Amino acid sequence: MLATSSASVLNHSRPPQIEGANFLNLLIVDDDRNIRDACREVAQSLGFSTQVAESPEQAYRVLDSFSTDAVLLDFRPGAGGLEALHTIKKHRADAVVVVVTGHGTVQSAVQAMKDGAYDYVTKPFSMEELRLLLERVAGHLRLKTENRVLRETIKSRQGYGNLIGRAPEMEKLYRIIAKAGQSSHPVLILGESGTGKELAAKSIHFAGIFRNKPFIPVDCGSLVPTLIESELFGHVRGAFTGATNAKDGLLSIADGGTVFLDEIGELPTDLQAKLLRAIQEKEIRPVGSVRRVPINVRILAATNRDLERLVTEGTFRRDLFFRLNVLTLRIPPLRERRQDIPLLAAHFLERIGRDAGLEKTISDEALKGLLAYDWPGNVRELENSLERACALSSGNEIQMRDLPTHIYGAPVEKITSSQPSNGIVPIAELEKQTILNALAQVNGDKMLAARLLGIGKTTLYRKLKEYESQN
Repeated sequence: MLATSSASVLNHSRPPQIEGANFLNLLIVDDDRNIRDACREVAQSLGFSTQVAESPEQAYRVLDSFSTDAVLLDFRPGAGGLEALHTIKKHRADAVVVVVTGHGTVQSAVQAMKDGAYDYVTKPFSMEELRLLLERVAGHLRLKTENRVLRETIKSRQGYGNLIGRAPEMEKLYRIIAKAGQSSHPVLILGESGTGKELAAKSIHFAGIFRNKPFIPVDCGSLVPTLIESELFGHVRGAFTGATNAKDGLLSIADGGTVFLDEIGELPTDLQAKLLRAIQEKEIRPVGSVRRVPINVRILAATNRDLERLVTEGTFRRDLFFRLNVLTLRIPPLRERRQDIPLLAAHFLERIGRDAGLEKTISDEALKGLLAYDWPGNVRELENSLERACALSSGNEIQMRDLPTHIYGAPVEKITSSQPSNGIVPIAELEKQTILNALAQVNGDKMLAARLLGIGKTTLYRKLKEYESQN
């Protein structure tokens, strides 16, 4: 029973409404009509919109049509009470549930809190107790809403799609991506390794008219030419050794969707001609077949190489370059948008910490180290470096000593020895020293070095070839 009757509640002056409570919905579940009416009167006087139910079974039906923020639940001793709590939380996972219990079932109420209840109140209780409890509930719900809005606001401002950054260069990029998403023209995405070219391609696809169709990435730099041709165009049975069954090409499978050709600069010239014909004629011919298959696909291509130079050198077809270059995006390297490093670091640490069940932060000194480094491997290298730092750190805060040595401990004399008299080190030289230092640290293991640097193995091998030709 209540310490104060419902009749006496009606005679009391109304307390002031709780700020924000007039947008909150409360469900009152109790088999005692007097208690239901009294609780309803107090809740409404505070600004809540209310519904009542005589039993848990009736409450379940109400939950199907009533957008419930909070539930005042008469908690029955034993398994029945916990079952009602679990069912309500199943119907409304975000609802705040307060259990109302008699003196003999306080232990059960405590168990209910362990199972998801927000708080409990024991019978008999006064109207003042109920009012204070509902004020706490309203405050809790208001805080949850504010936090959700804040998270959504931060998320909406930190980037576009899966791209993260607020630098002016990135804001300009987002505007171009939004426009590109609404067209079906090919797009050429330029940028150094690790800048996020595939993320940009996904943002174009999922922000536009193709969002409900397949997005299929193809790494042109990791497959041998015969496999690339078969992957893109498909093959018939017996077309080559091992082709025991016919296979549809990705340009056909992606019907109505997008094929993303990463490292398009690595595509052999004979396949460039076939790709050009496929884009122009909107049809393909599977390997070993005389039959042409119509296709309906959008092409996005990316490269970290200078295609115009490759065209001049004769290793990339001029007509394909112009066909792909209808729309062009350039992803800025991380060193050109250093103000995004803290935002990116916070994003990666939040994700790493969430996966590990820990809260990871970074010290001011370590953050300064990240800001001072030039990141030849760009965002991918930053992510890999923070993953390594989290694995090696002894606490929840990343320290400078946890960062890879090539970031904070690269031998200064190695870099400065080749500096020109003006003290400015060319980016290419810094990149070279970083790669060579990384290889030295892992005893020449190229695969491991590429992974730690956050670059593709194809890129690493090409860079090493360039360095050999310079000697």
